[in-house]
Amino acid sequence: MLCCMPGVAFVPALLVSWSSAAFIISYAIAVLAGHVEPLVPYISDTGTKPPESGIFGFMINISALLGVITMCIRYLLIEKQNESSHFVTSSCNMFSLCIGLMGCIGMGIVATFQELSVPSVHDIGALVAFGSGVVYITLQSIISYKSCPQWNTYFVCHIRMAISVISCIAFIPMIVFASQISMTKIDWTPGEK
Repeated sequence: MLCCMPGVAFVPALLVSWSSAAFIISYAIAVLAGHVEPLVPYISDTGTKPPESGIFGFMINISALLGVITMCIRYLLIEKQNESSHFVTSSCNMFSLCIGLMGCIGMGIVATFQELSVPSVHDIGALVAFGSGVVYITLQSIISYKSCPQWNTYFVCHIRMAISVISCIAFIPMIVFASQISMTKIDWTPGEK
């Protein structure tokens, strides 16, 4: 079984490294090209105009694929651990996987449909990616607590739950402020809202 193969832990590490590189590289190119201000632009703003849009789209689609692989490995690992411990229902594990896969599809939508080209599709993809991500992280935290102490330490569970709580807290203002924006553009003049 894939989850029992030594060395699969490199996949989540690759996911984090690749995703970070995608954001940093597209940000650097966007700033150097003068397409965004260097002080805290939206991630999507750094992938809107060529040439950074192509790099951003390509790298985020690879990140979405790595996310799918990571979530499938996690699903298989929990299934294997659950054979001996029965700490979570198989349907709960499958539901968590499906929610995570929805988030990866949302990432693919965000990467494919740039913010200024097709804003409504981009925004729906972002909502699906972030919303599903928050639910997936929370479900995985709960599953981790259920598997304690045999498969996880409480320290790891507490860290996962802290990340879940921070994600939930960050998601709420994202929705509130995004709903206040009536149009999507990068360059603003001082007289505009």
